[in-house]
Amino acid sequence: MQTPSAIRPHFPVGYIEGAKSFVPWSHVEQRLTDAVNYWLCTVRPNGRPHAIPKWAVYVAEKIYFDGSPETRHARNIAAQPAVTAHLESGSDVVIVDGMARAIDRPAPALAEAIAQAYRAKYTALGYAPTADAWDNGGLFEITPHTVIAWTQFTDNPTKFVLKQP
Repeated sequence: MQTPSAIRPHFPVGYIEGAKSFVPWSHVEQRLTDAVNYWLCTVRPNGRPHAIPKWAVYVAEKIYFDGSPETRHARNIAAQPAVTAHLESGSDVVIVDGMARAIDRPAPALAEAIAQAYRAKYTALGYAPTADAWDNGGLFEITPHTVIAWTQFTDNPTKFVLKQP
C-alpha cells in the first residue's frame, strides 16, 4: 500500500487553529503494531453503542482480533459491520473507522502471520495461538477506511483516508 495522504480532520470553526504538522503514517502503523489493548466499538441492533477492550494485531494493513461468534460484539458486527477501534492513549491517539467481518478460515500464510503477531505480543500474557486456531472460525478482520491520529492535539491532528466506505 502507498502511504495514505494526510489531511486535517474536520473541526468546527475556532476549534483548532494553526496546526503545524501531521502525524506520520509510519507512527500510526507502529502504534497499531505495538498496542496491546484496543478498544472496539460496535453498534447493537437497537442502535446503542457497545465498547469492549480487545487484544488485536495489525497485519497486512488490517486489524485482526478473535473470539466467539456468540459475543455481543461479534453479533453486532454480523448485523452492522461498521466499527471503530482505538488505542488506549488519549495523548498519542489512533482512532480507526472501518468495516469488520468474520473470517471462516484464513489462508495459511495469513493465519501464520496473524498467529506470529499474537505470539509476539501476548505469549507473556498467556495467549499463544497457532496458525490453525481459527480453522473453525472465531477470527475477525477490520479493514480501515479512515484513521485519525495526533500526538499533540493542537499541533498535529491528522486524518488519513484509506478507503471510501
